[in-house]
Amino acid sequence: MSGSYKAAKKRIFDIIQIGQRNDLPSRLFDWVLSVVIIINIASMFMQTFDVFEPIMWLLDTVEAVTLVLFSIEYILRIWTADLLYPELKPTKARMRFLVSFDGIIDLCTILPFFYLSGFIAFRMLRVGRIFHLFRINSVYDSFNIITTVLYEKRNQILSSLFIIIILMFASSLGMYSAEHDAQPEAFTNAFSGIWWSVSTLLTVGYGDIYPVTIVGRIMAICIAFFGVGVVAIPTGIISAGFVEQYSIRARAEVKLHDISEVGEILIDGKSELLGRSIAALKSDYDMQIFVLLRDGFTIIPTDNIETREHDILIVSSDRMNKKKTKKKSRG
Repeated sequence: MSGSYKAAKKRIFDIIQIGQRNDLPSRLFDWVLSVVIIINIASMFMQTFDVFEPIMWLLDTVEAVTLVLFSIEYILRIWTADLLYPELKPTKARMRFLVSFDGIIDLCTILPFFYLSGFIAFRMLRVGRIFHLFRINSVYDSFNIITTVLYEKRNQILSSLFIIIILMFASSLGMYSAEHDAQPEAFTNAFSGIWWSVSTLLTVGYGDIYPVTIVGRIMAICIAFFGVGVVAIPTGIISAGFVEQYSIRARAEVKLHDISEVGEILIDGKSELLGRSIAALKSDYDMQIFVLLRDGFTIIPTDNIETREHDILIVSSDRMNKKKTKKKSRG
């Protein structure tokens, strides 16, 4: 493989990677891709209106052109996947990209264009194009905080969802027992009350199904009060997570001014730290990682983040500080 081929491939990889703030072609690529996604989604919405029937041919053409651009981007990302995962062999790196979130979203973006008439499942995949916008926004600090909060609080959120599911089935069964004899067409079985329980517990209250008996109405009042509390649980967990993450960031900024033994580590292609998670680095090297600098962005170093080439770690080594403390005590 010639040097010019490697250089061209590396340059294309740098351009299509999101968030290269200091690279003008990379920034332009992000903006153009965002505009193409918006045009594609707008065309998809307009195709559902009868008033646009005279220009349907134009909308179909716009969709075809944008999907060609998506296909080119998809092919380029597969081609440069070995640079995205340098620790893997090229074939395994491409397979890892294909099964990754970005790879699946790209495939779901392209696949609907080739659906057979009448296959609703393939047409529903068009919604996947919207998730392209999430990928472009995923490198920014505001979006990183959201994903960090959801990941850090995943156990609490799952527990609250489990409580909601239990209450949902319990209220459905109770309402069936109270209302089946009075309105068997609405509550034919215990499962038929699921729609009512969901709309009540989540405080939506569509009103298409409602209790008519005294017992049923009393039960509905209690379930509605439970619903207010149930909805507040995950909301409170996520809100507390945001406060916690912003507090961590504020403390990290203060610590950087107070600690004398702070240094930076540049992750290059040959570094043994490449591809390691933050949790593994803290454990194996006894280092305290304050900030991760990536492509001009400041990222909160959560345990699940893996290092990439050209990353800069702002660290303080506990092992180094301990050694210096011992030397001073001996002296």
